[in-house]
Amino acid sequence: MPMSPSTIDLIRAASRQLVREFGFMGGAFAGTDLPPSAVHALIEIDASDGISARDLGGRLRLEKSSVSRMLRKLVVSGDVIEAPGEEDARTKRLTLSAAGRKRVAQIHAFARAQVAGALEHLPSERHRTVLDGLRLYAEALAGRMDASSAAPQTEIVSGYRPGLVARVTEMHALYYARQAGFGRRFETVVAGGLAAFCDRLDTPVNGIWAALCNERIVGSVAIDGEDLGPGLAHLRWFIVDDEMRGTGVGRRLLEAALAFSDAQHVTETQLWTFSGLHAARHLYEENGFVLAEERLGSQWGKDMLEQRFVRRRP
Repeated sequence: MPMSPSTIDLIRAASRQLVREFGFMGGAFAGTDLPPSAVHALIEIDASDGISARDLGGRLRLEKSSVSRMLRKLVVSGDVIEAPGEEDARTKRLTLSAAGRKRVAQIHAFARAQVAGALEHLPSERHRTVLDGLRLYAEALAGRMDASSAAPQTEIVSGYRPGLVARVTEMHALYYARQAGFGRRFETVVAGGLAAFCDRLDTPVNGIWAALCNERIVGSVAIDGEDLGPGLAHLRWFIVDDEMRGTGVGRRLLEAALAFSDAQHVTETQLWTFSGLHAARHLYEENGFVLAEERLGSQWGKDMLEQRFVRRRP
């Protein structure tokens, strides 16, 4: 059904207002002295863990000369490091320096505060409307709606449901067997801990969420408000099935858990993970977690560098 001209004009007007409010018209952007293209370049380089200038230009939709000029400035400023590619020395691999990582952390902190400040003017039940609307519009602009609309839809549901303990344990066991070589010890600890936690779900500070696709559990996350002590929340059993990685399901699960945690007025939320899970770490840091502790552990049957991340309540 064709959209009315008035609706199209209203969407255009709202888009122009977003451009102005975010600072794309000039001046300071995202709390920096950088232009928008440079800010987005730093974020993409940080997220990619090494990317070529050509691929960066493709992601940002910038021509080669524009990318080259921008990267020269970021290299001179000390934010970006260029190194020969592993397969082709003529291809430069781009990574962030320590200063660049610090700048990106500041950009994310500024952006989170900007979004949080805007959402404070809306009732909480409208927050999801904003997220879904922006996501759908971005996908439509990218011309991906045909593919995404045909893909199975997922929903995030809270609370226990039949098969939850077994399915979440299975996802953990399969993923960490492949990633870290964990076996029976790890699986039994996950199953036992999760089963005991589900017996405590009637306590208001505890919660668990599952991602469902065609009624099948494809992801999970939990907030344990009891095991770390008063004022502390423990984010646990965060996992996404292999087939759903990269679809945004993990981000939606984490958002649901952190919204619940913030509503409990806890001082901070903590989680434990393992070194080397780069995609998960990036998602944690995007949502305000910072690395607080590292230690070697062998409780899972082999030595691993365990990491504790902490997120202060906004």
